[in-house]
Amino acid sequence: MNKQLLIFDFDGTLIDSVPDLADATNAMLTTLGKETYPIDSIRNWVGNGSRMLVERALVGKVEVLEGELTVEEADHAEQVFFEAYNNISGSKTVAYPDVDSGLKKLQAAGYILALVTNKPIRFVPKILQSFGWQDLFAEVLGGDSLAVKKPDPAPLLHVCNALNINPAQAIMIGDSRNDILAGQNANMDTLGLSYGYNYGQDIRELNPTEAFDDFAALVEYIFKNYTIDS
Repeated sequence: MNKQLLIFDFDGTLIDSVPDLADATNAMLTTLGKETYPIDSIRNWVGNGSRMLVERALVGKVEVLEGELTVEEADHAEQVFFEAYNNISGSKTVAYPDVDSGLKKLQAAGYILALVTNKPIRFVPKILQSFGWQDLFAEVLGGDSLAVKKPDPAPLLHVCNALNINPAQAIMIGDSRNDILAGQNANMDTLGLSYGYNYGQDIRELNPTEAFDDFAALVEYIFKNYTIDS
Protein backbone atom coordinates (compact mmCIF):
# COMPACT_ATOMS: atom_id res chain seq x y z
CA MET A 1 0.00 0.00 0.00
CA ASN A 2 1.53 3.27 -1.11
CA LYS A 3 1.51 6.20 1.31
CA GLN A 4 3.22 9.58 1.34
CA LEU A 5 1.94 11.46 4.37
CA LEU A 6 1.86 10.59 8.07
CA ILE A 7 -0.38 12.90 10.12
CA PHE A 8 0.30 12.75 13.86
CA ASP A 9 -1.70 13.87 16.86
CA PHE A 10 0.46 15.53 19.55
CA ASP A 11 -0.63 15.18 23.20
CA GLY A 12 -0.96 11.53 24.20
CA THR A 13 0.61 10.36 20.93
CA LEU A 14 4.05 11.97 20.71
CA ILE A 15 4.23 13.73 24.08
CA ASP A 16 2.92 13.26 27.61
CA SER A 17 1.91 16.81 28.51
CA VAL A 18 -0.44 15.90 31.36
CA PRO A 19 1.93 16.93 34.21
CA ASP A 20 2.18 20.50 32.85
CA LEU A 21 -1.52 20.63 31.93
CA ALA A 22 -2.41 19.44 35.44
CA ASP A 23 -0.24 22.14 37.01
CA ALA A 24 -1.90 24.81 34.85
CA THR A 25 -5.38 23.42 35.58
CA ASN A 26 -4.80 23.44 39.33
CA ALA A 27 -3.29 26.94 39.16
CA MET A 28 -6.47 28.07 37.39
CA LEU A 29 -8.71 26.40 39.99
CA THR A 30 -6.70 27.95 42.84
CA THR A 31 -7.00 31.40 41.26
CA LEU A 32 -10.77 30.88 40.99
CA GLY A 33 -11.00 29.73 44.63
CA LYS A 34 -11.98 26.17 43.71
CA GLU A 35 -10.67 22.81 44.90
CA THR A 36 -7.76 21.26 43.00
CA TYR A 37 -7.50 17.70 41.69
CA PRO A 38 -4.85 14.96 41.55
CA ILE A 39 -3.06 14.40 38.26
CA ASP A 40 -4.82 11.06 37.68
CA SER A 41 -8.21 12.80 37.63
CA ILE A 42 -7.00 15.52 35.26
CA ARG A 43 -5.42 12.92 32.93
CA ASN A 44 -8.95 11.70 32.12
CA TRP A 45 -10.05 15.21 31.11
CA VAL A 46 -7.33 15.83 28.50
CA GLY A 47 -7.67 15.26 24.76
CA ASN A 48 -10.58 17.38 23.52
CA GLY A 49 -8.79 20.73 23.57
CA SER A 50 -8.34 23.34 26.29
CA ARG A 51 -11.96 24.46 26.50
CA MET A 52 -13.21 20.98 27.41
CA LEU A 53 -10.37 20.51 29.90
CA VAL A 54 -11.30 23.77 31.61
CA GLU A 55 -15.02 22.93 31.70
CA ARG A 56 -14.37 19.44 33.07
CA ALA A 57 -12.11 20.86 35.78
CA LEU A 58 -14.78 23.39 36.76
CA VAL A 59 -17.41 20.66 37.23
CA GLY A 60 -14.96 17.97 38.38
CA LYS A 61 -15.96 15.25 35.90
CA VAL A 62 -15.68 14.13 32.26
CA GLU A 63 -19.27 14.83 31.27
CA VAL A 64 -20.27 18.49 31.39
CA LEU A 65 -24.04 18.79 31.31
CA GLU A 66 -25.90 21.60 29.61
CA GLY A 67 -26.56 24.43 32.04
CA GLU A 68 -23.86 23.42 34.53
CA LEU A 69 -21.67 26.36 33.48
CA THR A 70 -22.38 29.74 31.95
CA VAL A 71 -20.44 30.78 28.85
CA GLU A 72 -19.04 33.71 30.85
CA GLU A 73 -17.75 31.41 33.61
CA ALA A 74 -16.06 29.12 31.11
CA ASP A 75 -14.62 32.02 29.08
CA HIS A 76 -13.08 33.60 32.16
CA ALA A 77 -11.69 30.30 33.45
CA GLU A 78 -10.18 29.50 30.05
CA GLN A 79 -8.32 32.81 29.99
CA VAL A 80 -6.98 32.13 33.51
CA PHE A 81 -5.92 28.66 32.35
CA PHE A 82 -4.13 30.04 29.25
CA GLU A 83 -2.22 32.50 31.41
CA ALA A 84 -1.21 29.74 33.84
CA TYR A 85 -0.17 27.35 31.04
CA ASN A 86 1.79 30.11 29.33
CA ASN A 87 3.75 30.73 32.54
CA ILE A 88 4.71 27.08 32.94
CA SER A 89 8.18 26.23 31.67
CA GLY A 90 7.03 23.03 29.98
CA SER A 91 9.81 21.08 31.69
CA LYS A 92 7.45 18.29 32.81
CA THR A 93 6.26 17.57 29.24
CA VAL A 94 8.18 14.58 27.87
CA ALA A 95 8.28 12.62 24.62
CA TYR A 96 7.08 9.04 24.85
CA PRO A 97 9.75 6.32 24.42
CA ASP A 98 11.14 5.91 20.87
CA VAL A 99 9.15 8.86 19.49
CA ASP A 100 12.14 11.08 18.72
CA SER A 101 14.10 8.35 16.92
CA GLY A 102 10.95 6.96 15.27
CA LEU A 103 9.91 10.30 13.75
CA LYS A 104 13.41 10.86 12.42
CA LYS A 105 13.56 7.37 10.88
CA LEU A 106 10.22 7.90 9.14
CA GLN A 107 11.27 11.29 7.80
CA ALA A 108 14.65 9.93 6.66
CA ALA A 109 12.85 7.15 4.80
CA GLY A 110 11.01 9.77 2.75
CA TYR A 111 7.65 10.14 4.48
CA ILE A 112 6.20 13.63 4.81
CA LEU A 113 5.19 14.28 8.43
CA ALA A 114 2.41 16.61 9.59
CA LEU A 115 1.00 17.49 13.01
CA VAL A 116 -2.71 18.03 13.70
CA THR A 117 -3.53 18.71 17.36
CA ASN A 118 -6.54 20.04 19.24
CA LYS A 119 -4.14 22.05 21.44
CA PRO A 120 -4.37 25.83 20.79
CA ILE A 121 -1.74 26.65 18.17
CA ARG A 122 -0.07 29.34 20.29
CA PHE A 123 1.36 26.67 22.62
CA VAL A 124 2.67 24.34 19.92
CA PRO A 125 5.87 26.03 18.57
CA LYS A 126 7.51 26.31 22.02
CA ILE A 127 6.98 22.59 22.69
CA LEU A 128 8.23 21.58 19.22
CA GLN A 129 11.30 23.75 19.78
CA SER A 130 11.99 22.14 23.17
CA PHE A 131 12.33 18.73 21.49
CA GLY A 132 14.15 20.03 18.41
CA TRP A 133 11.22 19.01 16.21
CA GLN A 134 10.49 22.41 14.67
CA ASP A 135 11.70 21.27 11.22
CA LEU A 136 10.21 17.75 11.23
CA PHE A 137 6.66 18.62 10.22
CA ALA A 138 5.67 20.01 6.81
CA GLU A 139 2.34 21.30 8.20
CA VAL A 140 1.25 22.05 11.78
CA LEU A 141 -2.38 22.76 12.73
CA GLY A 142 -3.76 23.56 16.17
CA GLY A 143 -7.28 23.18 17.51
CA ASP A 144 -8.04 26.81 16.69
CA SER A 145 -6.24 27.00 13.33
CA LEU A 146 -9.51 26.29 11.49
CA ALA A 147 -13.18 26.79 12.39
CA VAL A 148 -13.48 23.08 13.30
CA LYS A 149 -11.17 20.52 14.91
CA LYS A 150 -10.89 16.72 15.19
CA PRO A 151 -13.00 14.52 15.05
CA ASP A 152 -14.10 16.66 12.07
CA PRO A 153 -12.01 15.52 9.08
CA ALA A 154 -11.48 19.11 7.86
CA PRO A 155 -8.04 19.66 9.50
CA LEU A 156 -6.72 16.42 7.97
CA LEU A 157 -8.12 17.28 4.54
CA HIS A 158 -6.73 20.83 4.86
CA VAL A 159 -3.23 19.39 5.42
CA CYS A 160 -3.58 17.05 2.42
CA ASN A 161 -4.73 19.94 0.27
CA ALA A 162 -1.90 22.21 1.43
CA LEU A 163 0.66 19.51 0.61
CA ASN A 164 -1.11 18.45 -2.61
CA ILE A 165 -1.47 14.85 -1.40
CA ASN A 166 -4.49 12.62 -1.98
CA PRO A 167 -6.10 11.66 1.40
CA ALA A 168 -5.89 8.00 0.32
CA GLN A 169 -2.08 8.39 0.48
CA ALA A 170 -2.19 9.64 4.08
CA ILE A 171 -2.35 7.88 7.46
CA MET A 172 -3.78 9.43 10.65
CA ILE A 173 -1.92 8.39 13.81
CA GLY A 174 -3.27 9.13 17.27
CA ASP A 175 -4.30 7.98 20.73
CA SER A 176 -7.92 9.08 21.05
CA ARG A 177 -11.34 8.66 19.49
CA ASN A 178 -11.01 12.15 17.97
CA ASP A 179 -7.99 11.03 15.96
CA ILE A 180 -9.43 7.72 14.78
CA LEU A 181 -12.83 9.23 13.89
CA ALA A 182 -11.19 12.15 12.06
CA GLY A 183 -9.09 9.73 10.01
CA GLN A 184 -12.04 7.46 9.28
CA ASN A 185 -14.17 10.47 8.30
CA ALA A 186 -11.40 11.52 5.90
CA ASN A 187 -11.24 7.97 4.43
CA MET A 188 -7.66 7.46 5.60
CA ASP A 189 -5.98 4.49 7.22
CA THR A 190 -5.81 5.06 10.98
CA LEU A 191 -3.16 3.79 13.38
CA GLY A 192 -3.99 3.92 17.09
CA LEU A 193 -1.74 4.08 20.16
CA SER A 194 -3.11 2.62 23.39
CA TYR A 195 -0.96 4.53 25.91
CA GLY A 196 -2.40 8.04 25.52
CA TYR A 197 -5.53 9.87 26.65
CA ASN A 198 -8.75 8.15 25.61
CA TYR A 199 -10.94 8.49 28.73
CA GLY A 200 -10.47 4.88 29.75
CA GLN A 201 -11.70 3.47 26.43
CA ASP A 202 -9.46 0.98 24.62
CA ILE A 203 -8.44 2.58 21.30
CA ARG A 204 -9.04 -0.78 19.62
CA GLU A 205 -12.79 -0.45 20.22
CA LEU A 206 -12.81 2.33 17.60
CA ASN A 207 -11.61 -0.09 14.90
CA PRO A 208 -8.48 1.67 13.68
CA THR A 209 -6.65 -0.01 10.81
CA GLU A 210 -4.19 -1.26 13.44
CA ALA A 211 -3.30 -0.38 17.05
CA PHE A 212 -0.09 -0.55 19.09
CA ASP A 213 1.04 -0.38 22.70
CA ASP A 214 4.26 1.49 21.95
CA PHE A 215 5.66 3.83 19.30
CA ALA A 216 8.49 1.53 18.16
CA ALA A 217 5.96 -1.14 17.17
CA LEU A 218 4.01 1.44 15.17
CA VAL A 219 7.13 2.52 13.26
CA GLU A 220 8.04 -1.10 12.55
CA TYR A 221 4.50 -1.76 11.24
CA ILE A 222 4.66 1.24 8.88
CA PHE A 223 7.96 0.04 7.40
CA LYS A 224 6.64 -3.51 6.98
CA ASN A 225 3.19 -2.77 5.61
CA TYR A 226 3.46 0.40 3.53
CA THR A 227 5.65 1.60 0.72
CA ILE A 228 6.44 5.24 0.13
CA ASP A 229 4.81 6.75 -2.93
CA SER A 230 7.31 9.43 -3.85
